[in-house]
Amino acid sequence: MDDFKKYIGKKVTVTVDRKMGSKHPKWGYIYPNNYGYIPNTVSGDGEELDAYILGVFESFEGVCIAVLHRLTDDDDKLIVVPENVDYTDEQINALTEYQERFFKHIIIR
Repeated sequence: MDDFKKYIGKKVTVTVDRKMGSKHPKWGYIYPNNYGYIPNTVSGDGEELDAYILGVFESFEGVCIAVLHRLTDDDDKLIVVPENVDYTDEQINALTEYQERFFKHIIIR
């Protein structure tokens, strides 16, 4: 399993597999932002490390500004944004609430 903290402050390439406006295939909620994964990584759930993409509406290379660390699940999420862009913890919580409301989590910087 990759140590998610090593990504904070690093440039990463995100592959978008859930486009903004798409519906989750199992749970039915709508993605209000792009969501994807970091290729060739492994998260606690055995899948590739997931990433919320904030402020960008296409696949891109951006900077990981934080990790949303789930306390009640083994599926941490990177918070990836364009260079020189920042979000407060409150903004991150608001923008990821559609999915994260189901999990207890903390934001690690």
